[in-house]
Amino acid sequence: MVGYIISGVFAALIAVILLRAAFFQPKSQPGGDPSPVEFDKDTAIDALAQLVRCKTISYNDKSLEDDAEFRKLLDLLPNLYPNVFRVCSYRELPDRAILFRWPGKSDAAPAVMMAHYDVVPVDEEKWDKPAFAGIIEDGILWGRGTLDTKVTFNGVLSAANHLIAQGFQPENDIYFAFSGGEEVNGMGAVNIVNYFTENHIQPAIVVDEGGAVVENVFPGVKAPCGLIGIAEKGMMNVRYSVRSRGGHASAPPPKTPVTTLAKACQSIIKHPFKMHLTKPAAEMFDTLGRHSSFALKIVFANLWLFKPVLDLICKASGGEMNALCRTTTAFTMMEGSNARNVIPTEASLVSNMRLNPADSVASATAYLNKVVDDKDVDITVLESFEPSPISETNCDSWNKVAAAVAETWPGCIVSPYLMVQCSDSRHYRDLSRHVYRFSAMDLTAEERKSIHGNNEKIRLECACRAVEFYIRLMEKC
Repeated sequence: MVGYIISGVFAALIAVILLRAAFFQPKSQPGGDPSPVEFDKDTAIDALAQLVRCKTISYNDKSLEDDAEFRKLLDLLPNLYPNVFRVCSYRELPDRAILFRWPGKSDAAPAVMMAHYDVVPVDEEKWDKPAFAGIIEDGILWGRGTLDTKVTFNGVLSAANHLIAQGFQPENDIYFAFSGGEEVNGMGAVNIVNYFTENHIQPAIVVDEGGAVVENVFPGVKAPCGLIGIAEKGMMNVRYSVRSRGGHASAPPPKTPVTTLAKACQSIIKHPFKMHLTKPAAEMFDTLGRHSSFALKIVFANLWLFKPVLDLICKASGGEMNALCRTTTAFTMMEGSNARNVIPTEASLVSNMRLNPADSVASATAYLNKVVDDKDVDITVLESFEPSPISETNCDSWNKVAAAVAETWPGCIVSPYLMVQCSDSRHYRDLSRHVYRFSAMDLTAEERKSIHGNNEKIRLECACRAVEFYIRLMEKC
């Protein structure tokens, strides 16, 4: 009798799982039938090439920066985007921040469109084309910053320049907020946020770099995915140090600073942070999982049961899937003795950690101390910032961004996601709950790898779609 009951319960469970998977069908996508967007593509591409030719490289050591190159870029702007300067106000704020205001019919619900115009250094010897020549060849524009993020800087201003020429005025004020020090966590974006705060400007929508239109990013999904970040992870740099009396390597004690640190490192690796399925990841799984294979639909439609399976998949695969679901730890630096035969008096490790929205700097630090559990290991947080708040998706602001993505890239699946990198938009945490992170590009795997790497370049058609996206978005604001 008991056996029949158990069999019946098990059969019912299987039926529920399969039915949920069968009804786990794709949701309707945002946006309507897009009408063509026409603008002067050659002028937009030429403007981007001129921006790339400015060596706006930012360094942690400010003495290495070339102020003239930053000034050169700013001085180009009135010629590249004359309509913007004719209609919009322009101000420069400390630490290379610039802010435009395009007056709308109302100032009640302003939009903010962000980008940064500084770039990371290059190793020119490893490039196939000069990194700052702005060479256009075979439908491709080469150069540092073409993807990160002079393409969106140009996309915003080219879109506005075009719309102003057409006599268009937005329903609400639109601000163009650009930083010249994002790559080194500069204060430019902070100064812009302070300006908004001091002048009681409450953005209804903020759009910064983040996700993009990409392929092969979710198991079982073959269609391109337009990923819009609705939150970004926090960050901690942590140092683990151990001191000793040192000594000669010919007669080592049972424990040395290096062996103690090795044990601490292994403990952290073997005990990863707990999985947290927060709103950005949950909504991404719920959106993209519906487009996956039936076998994977069984998992994503029944996470109430298969969450441990997903956890195992994330741990085994690592990469972005794992980073979506937990705080990650990457050990990046090591220091010890400066001689091969000397036991160090001090050795240290450094890890870079990206905090899940369910964790905090304090909770992550407490977990590290618990896992290491060694009084000889001093754990110090060097720099940190908390995860961002999670922005709304069931609202008018989300709908505007999502529709602009869907209309610019027809056929892509628009989905929320969690941004695992950091951006200037984190500084808007107390100013708006409608901060969306989307880099207006459709990127190949090769292009994604070139960001901060060698041979950064962009397809001209991709750069033009960035302009098209911002035209569509501005028309909705």
